[in-house]
Amino acid sequence: MSKVELFNGDCIPILKKIPDKSFDLILTDPPYGVGLEYDSLVDTQENIKKLINNFMPVFLRISKVTALSCGVINTFLYPPSDWILAWIMTGGGNSSSWGFSCWQPILVYGKDPYLSTGRGRRPDIIMDNVPADRFWKTKHPCPKPITFWRKLFQRLSGGKQIKVLDPFMGIGTTGVICKEEGCDFTGIELSEKYFSVAEKRINDSITSMFR
Repeated sequence: MSKVELFNGDCIPILKKIPDKSFDLILTDPPYGVGLEYDSLVDTQENIKKLINNFMPVFLRISKVTALSCGVINTFLYPPSDWILAWIMTGGGNSSSWGFSCWQPILVYGKDPYLSTGRGRRPDIIMDNVPADRFWKTKHPCPKPITFWRKLFQRLSGGKQIKVLDPFMGIGTTGVICKEEGCDFTGIELSEKYFSVAEKRINDSITSMFR
């Protein structure tokens, strides 16, 4: 059975204690600095810039691959990535100052899990038009659709059982997918409210495996 560790707190001091390359993959969805009403964060561009400067050096030190959803407007706030995967939403999922935004960038740091193991090339786009479940939108202002997040996870895991960290766990979507895929998962979430939802979701997914 895969291992699950969940922490309710600030990810930075927790991660600073972790040895180099302890994780195969960091897969996470940090705040975007667009004024969303998070439970425990003032979501401004200035705060996000400071946050990125604090967490990115640690992410790159402790994980072999780091992938994060940053939002189009924040792409250049991050260190230059090794690659950018594109989440394509042909229905025009969001609105922007240039009309409909039909894609979202996923910044990726590290080696491709397929190419680096001699298993050939894969596309750098992921097509998915399924929105986040309405129920989870009542629990968190910006939940990622589990259908897309699962496709992204499978692209990044290379089909192997790996050790995964989500330092901005939110309501636990990455953890639920890790349980489905049989991967070890560590999740960290600052908000007590979101943490309690994530803990229940992940524990329920574990229980359902044995019914």
